[in-house]
Amino acid sequence: MLQRLGWRMLALTFVTLGLIGAVLPGMPTTVFMLLAVWAASKGWPPLADWLLNHPRFGPPIQNWQTHRAIPRRAKWLAGISMLISMPLICLAAPSAWVQWLVPSAMCLVLLWLCSRPEPPCPQP
Repeated sequence: MLQRLGWRMLALTFVTLGLIGAVLPGMPTTVFMLLAVWAASKGWPPLADWLLNHPRFGPPIQNWQTHRAIPRRAKWLAGISMLISMPLICLAAPSAWVQWLVPSAMCLVLLWLCSRPEPPCPQP
């Protein structure tokens, strides 16, 4: 019972972060929704099913689960968001190590994103 509650709370946390990411530039949406489906599948299967079948969040999750693929548009949006966020983070960072660590992490994430395949074109 307590374990299931923990999985549900984790799933809701990831859904909340994903919804914030849907409106806040520089914060990912799909990554958090993928984590939400993972957590929900452990303790809240109806939420996992709802996310997988959601018209907006479902297709990217399914593309990842099926093909480990990321659409080109998502790669571009992520890159642009990071490019916009990077100077803001560097200006607002309280210490030099944050000014170096965060942009370095963003660059690594972007390189990884670009190395992922694109989903296959849907067949008519």
